[in-house]
Amino acid sequence: MPFVPASEAVPYETHGVRFVSYAASARGSKELCAWRTELSAETAGPPHRISREEVFLVLSGRLELTIDGQTRSLDVGDVAIAPPGSTLEVSNATKEPATMWVTTSIGLEASLADGSRISPPWAN
Repeated sequence: MPFVPASEAVPYETHGVRFVSYAASARGSKELCAWRTELSAETAGPPHRISREEVFLVLSGRLELTIDGQTRSLDVGDVAIAPPGSTLEVSNATKEPATMWVTTSIGLEASLADGSRISPPWAN
């Protein structure tokens, strides 16, 4: 299906972060997946190592993104590219919510610090 209305996007929540999936194999995408990530004020996702490249575009607010120990504050319109195998962490240290658009290839997996692996449904 080449069109995905906002009403058909699928929300997921984990680690206090909301992921709203638009493009995924379940909706007909063959190679890429894309979602909106919503971080409440003063929220941080856990550090994790990614299996595939990810591209992040800040849509609202200000986020801090750490890739392999290098942290940058990102404002609306800023982009970050995390290479496969990198460790990343996203946080919103402000008093306002923030959102970003994330794109990667289908099949992304993440390894958490405790050694557990996840295959997020919004990235498959």
